[in-house]
Order: sequence, then structure tokens, then C-alpha cells
Amino acid sequence: MPRIFLTHDPVSRANYYGDKALARLSDLGDLRLHDDSELLSGERLIAAAAGAEIIVSFRTTPGEAALFDKSPDLVAFLRCAVDIRNVDVAAASENGVLVTNASPGFINAVVELVLGMIIDLARGITRSTAAYHRGEVPGVAMGRQLAGSTLGILGYGNIGRNLAAVAKALGMRVLVNDPYATVEDPAIDQVGMLEVIERSDFVVCLVVANDKTENLLDAAAFARMKPTAFFINGSRGNLVDERALREALVAGRIAGAAMDVGRAPDQMPSPDLAKLPNVIATPHIGGLTPAAIEAQALETVEQVRALVSGRLPHNAVNPAAAHRLSRLGIARA
Repeated sequence: MPRIFLTHDPVSRANYYGDKALARLSDLGDLRLHDDSELLSGERLIAAAAGAEIIVSFRTTPGEAALFDKSPDLVAFLRCAVDIRNVDVAAASENGVLVTNASPGFINAVVELVLGMIIDLARGITRSTAAYHRGEVPGVAMGRQLAGSTLGILGYGNIGRNLAAVAKALGMRVLVNDPYATVEDPAIDQVGMLEVIERSDFVVCLVVANDKTENLLDAAAFARMKPTAFFINGSRGNLVDERALREALVAGRIAGAAMDVGRAPDQMPSPDLAKLPNVIATPHIGGLTPAAIEAQALETVEQVRALVSGRLPHNAVNPAAAHRLSRLGIARA
């Protein structure tokens, strides 16, 4: 029975892993849990995971070089998230440790949240509700009808494709920019990024975050948007120059924004932006539905099951370098 360490703290375990996955994971090995609320990293993580052959990691747990250097028993570091930017894959490979990530089981959940944000921005639902909660009667303001409006999507991955299909069903014109994807739907216009920004009534950022896309949405981009347009970020905070976005919002150069992500800890919206009156924000909950969370948690269970069964798990990031897999009877790819 392999020794398994789950890095989720009790709250994260309840919200982001779930009882079903936990029960199935415990059947596969000697499972050890992280039972306090403090984020595990550095020497605390090394000590907590000492002796573990498999670490199943929450998205905020960093896979730092020191962990791989100082964990001689560790065979695999399984990420219960798609994003592995805070995992030092090179250091893991140098030590022969396998790294995996999860598939995006949250596609529908994120699409639904983004759609809700678009509707909220268009009709002022949050603004009116907040006024009523304060005991005030909100002012009547003209809304925006989605049918006939233009939705611009930056990033045409799984979420972008699904969002485009929903927008079309609502009667919206759809513009897409993604240099790495080809739009085959003749009803969707694939155009340059600037054209998306200039023509759209709602600009949704779903771009993959990496070094090349850091601050992709900058002052020049916000200056090209319509003053009546809204910006929605459903991807990562790193994609946005937040100072430029704040200046555009305060000056009224764009009508408003919505965000589920930002540059605060755990990719949450930055409070300085979220507090603005023309912003709606949620605390990085795009994928926080039972179906979405269970999909990724159960995927890590299946990855552990593969390891226990002597098989290479799917979504292996560095299988050719993971020579410690031989301890489980698994040949490298």
C-alpha cells in the first residue's frame, strides 16, 4: 500500500475534494491528511509529506525545488488542478519524480459563471440588489440586451468554444481571437485581437496565462474598447494590467468589468479593483460546483489507482524523466 499525502486543508478538502473522492483515495493506500488551516509550503510541506510516495496537491500548494530535492521517498506529485505554474517541473524531473495535472472538468461551470456576469453587467442586477439591501430604492437604468450585441472572446479553448455556442443561442454576434486555434463555425468571425477589443460590447478574456501573455490587457487595449463596453476576466489575473484597468474604470473609459480572478492570493480578484462601483467580482469560484470539483478530485484518484496498478497515469507531464516510477513497477515512457 503506497503512502499518500493529501495537501488540502479541512476547508479545501470539503470544498475542493469531497467525501466520495476522499473515501476512494483512502482505499488505495495509507492516506495521511493535512489537518490544520495553514498553507503548506517550504519546510512545513516537506515535513508534513515526509515518507509519502504520492502527494495529491491542492492548487495553492507549491511544488518547489526543495520539496523534490528533500523528499527521497516521493515518486509522484499529482496536481488536483489544471494549472501547474507553481510546480517546478524541472526540479521534479531532476529528481525522477512524476508530475501530473488534472483535466479541465470545470468547463460548464465557468461558462455559466461568465454568462451570469455578462447578464449582471448588462442589466445591473448586483447594483440594484445592493441598493435594496441598503434599504434604498435603486435608480431605474437602461439595460443592455444581449441579443444583437457583440461578444468578443480572447482565447478559443474549451471554455471559449462553449461560451461562443451559448452566445450564439442568445442571438449575439461572436468575434474570436486565438492565434493557436482555428474557428470552423462560419457564424463566428475569427479576427485580430484589436478588432475584437474595438468592436465588442462584452470582451471576455479566456487566454492561457504564461510569460508571453503577462499583462496582455494593458492601457492600450482598454483605450481601444468602446466606452459602453464591459470587460470580463474568467481566466487568470496575470493577463491584466490592473493599474490600467482601474484607471479605465475610474475614468469611465469603459462601462464596467467583472472578474472571478485577479492578482490577490489564490488568483482571487484584487480588493482594490473589486470594490469599485462599476465592478462585480467573485472569489475565484468559477469551477466551484459539485460536478466540477468531483470531476477533478476523482481524476486524481484514478491517477493514484494507475500508479498502484503499475501503470503510467494519464496527464503525466514529465514521464520520460520520472525514473522513480520503477519503484512502483512502472517503466518510463
